[in-house]
Amino acid sequence: MIDWLTVILVSAGVFFYWSGSVGLLRLPDTYSRLHALTKVDNLGLGLLVAGLLLQAPDGWWAGKVLLVWVLALLASAVNAYLIANSLRRRERDAD
Repeated sequence: MIDWLTVILVSAGVFFYWSGSVGLLRLPDTYSRLHALTKVDNLGLGLLVAGLLLQAPDGWWAGKVLLVWVLALLASAVNAYLIANSLRRRERDAD
C-alpha cells in the first residue's frame, strides 16, 4: 500500500512540474511565468518529498530530504523575488 501511495505522490509531483513547464512556455509575461513556476515548484516538490518520505529508511534520511525541500523553497522564493524586482526596476527606468 505504501508503495502505491509513493507512486501516486511522485507521479502527481511530476505532473505538476510538467504543467509548470507548459505554463513557462505558454504564459504571456514574466510575472505570470514566475507565479506559475513558483506555485508549481512548491507543490510539485512537496508531493515528491511526501512520496520519498514514505520510503525513508530512518529519521536521519527523512530529515535530510526535508532539509533539501526547505532549502529549495527558500531558493525559489528568493530567485522569484530577485527576478521580479529586477524586471520592475527595468520597467520603471524605461518610463
